[in-house]
Amino acid sequence: MFLGEYSHSIDSKGRVFIPARFREHENQRFFVNRGLDGCLSVFNEEGWTVQQTKINSMDMLKKNARDFKRIYFSNAAEAVCDKQGRINLPGPLLRTAGLDREVIVVGVSDHFEIWDTVRWEEYQREAGTRYEEIAENLAE
Repeated sequence: MFLGEYSHSIDSKGRVFIPARFREHENQRFFVNRGLDGCLSVFNEEGWTVQQTKINSMDMLKKNARDFKRIYFSNAAEAVCDKQGRINLPGPLLRTAGLDREVIVVGVSDHFEIWDTVRWEEYQREAGTRYEEIAENLAE
């Protein structure tokens, strides 16, 4: 399970440190993809398998399903932790999420997300003010 919020930097080679709590071992494989709301989503192998199963079960006769599947998997990348606990983020994914230097790594239970620090703070301010309202609406 991925929990918590951690500040890190992306180095000049596009590598970011993965918190030790999120890593099981050196050479661990992760799957990085375009997330929703302007971040990157990162799954371990188990989580990635669940995502694949969900997406592959969509009705491919529907255009939205085909479009989503193409976009989702064409943007995905495999990343392996190096000895320092870093993964390399491909340039296109860095640009898609607006990641440059300072980032926040956020645990989201079944996966974690990598956000630009400023974008994360803005998201927290906006969504944080509606926390109770969001909870109430989801309860309905």
